[in-house]
Amino acid sequence: MATRVLVAAHNHPALHPGGTEIFAHDLFRAYQRKGCEALFLGATNHIHREARPGTSFQSIGTNGDEILLWSGHFDRFFMSQVDLYGIVPDIVELLRDFRPDIVHLHHLLLLGAEFPHIVRRTLPECRIVMTLHDYYPICHHDGLMVRTANKELCHGASPDRCHACFKDIALDKFVLRERHLKSLLSTVDGFVSPSEFLKQRYVDWGLPEQLINVIPNGQPSRALAKKPESPTRKRPVFGYFGNLNPWKGTKVLLEAAKQLISEGADFELRVHGAAPFQSESFIADIDRLFAETSPNVQRRGAYRREDIAELIATVDCAIMPSIWWENAPLVIQEAQGQNCPVITSNIGGMAEMIENGVNGLTVPPNDPLALAAAMRRIAEDPELRQILSLGARHPDTIDTTAERYLDLIETLRPLRVEAA
Repeated sequence: MATRVLVAAHNHPALHPGGTEIFAHDLFRAYQRKGCEALFLGATNHIHREARPGTSFQSIGTNGDEILLWSGHFDRFFMSQVDLYGIVPDIVELLRDFRPDIVHLHHLLLLGAEFPHIVRRTLPECRIVMTLHDYYPICHHDGLMVRTANKELCHGASPDRCHACFKDIALDKFVLRERHLKSLLSTVDGFVSPSEFLKQRYVDWGLPEQLINVIPNGQPSRALAKKPESPTRKRPVFGYFGNLNPWKGTKVLLEAAKQLISEGADFELRVHGAAPFQSESFIADIDRLFAETSPNVQRRGAYRREDIAELIATVDCAIMPSIWWENAPLVIQEAQGQNCPVITSNIGGMAEMIENGVNGLTVPPNDPLALAAAMRRIAEDPELRQILSLGARHPDTIDTTAERYLDLIETLRPLRVEAA
């Protein structure tokens, strides 16, 4: 009988194509290719779907193996599912009907920190694994681990430090939040981190180190895209791929481009991505910067994921200038899979994926002048571009990643089922 796997994430990539949702869905399909009977559960709320009377579930896709959980009553501070009389019984019914052998959880948002406990209570012998994609359980500031006042990087959470970021929230509530989340996460059999950096953050927070394994995220297999023939092109082309928001370093990138233009550098920067759900002030700032840097900087807008390889093939170097502790950016993997060098910030998981001078260049975060200097090095040195391209580190395939997860999950069975 095929192993049954329930893959649960805080949204669906068809509604919100974020890195976590994309990876979770890719892995769900890889589990199916490995012979598992897999079901994908994506949570959502009023931003993408309206509530339906009588049920928490909604359909998505055409194969009958994907469903949505409408979760409009969610406590973001405690990451808690507060709809005890609607959503929780529906989750229990789903678990009893599908009876998964494995529940693979990818986030607590909208699903609720109670989700692992509900699984354990409903199916005592089910193995529960959770991939840690960001710092939401540790940090109330949208899981960024960046201070609210001045965008200073936070090197460790504590109730006092968290209260300093949110003066309107009592200190004892942060104590309760930490205890609440750690208690509910204690029912998880094993955790996976895509980077050593993220693992260490959770170890420092208090998760048992022996329960956290590092498995880098995999990517769907893609052939090398053919580079367009442009014999007349002389100036280098940089590319940015992803949503435009403050934490992705959009303004840092545009300020760096503005600096290069003032220095007389000859280059082109193609910015691919949209700016959904951003503040009016941020939109006004980037609109101004795009206007000031045109025509060197081209605003290309949103793109389809299936086009990413061809888009990367048109640039000489990708740029990932995030100013927070990014864990495992898909864009870096996509670029490296196409032998494209990457300029990125030298923090978090980004610093593990790109080694300065080997497969790209690294710069301090939130430093437009340092980013401009790195871009100038790439622009002026074709030989360096070639060296960095040859040093590209291709990511594992998603099928290899699925094998590693399944192998890990097999080792969890005797440790926790016997004690359940």
